[in-house]
Amino acid sequence: MKKNVGILLLFLLLGWLAGAWIAKALEPVQALSFLTASTMIKWSPQANLDIISYDITIQMKLSLLSLIGIIVSVWLYRRL
Repeated sequence: MKKNVGILLLFLLLGWLAGAWIAKALEPVQALSFLTASTMIKWSPQANLDIISYDITIQMKLSLLSLIGIIVSVWLYRRL
């Protein structure tokens, strides 16, 4: 299988998503709260240039389990 950037991005997205789902499922377990605690990263560029204006908001939610999922996905990608 030929490795390319698209496959890597797919692996990263799936790893992040799998980690987020696991973190969501483990939220009720108090002993694992350090793994499931998430941080919101927000970026919202905006401009008003008289003829055009835009306001975009991008939010990402990261937890330790999401980062572990991303690391595992990179490891799996390299093993291809």
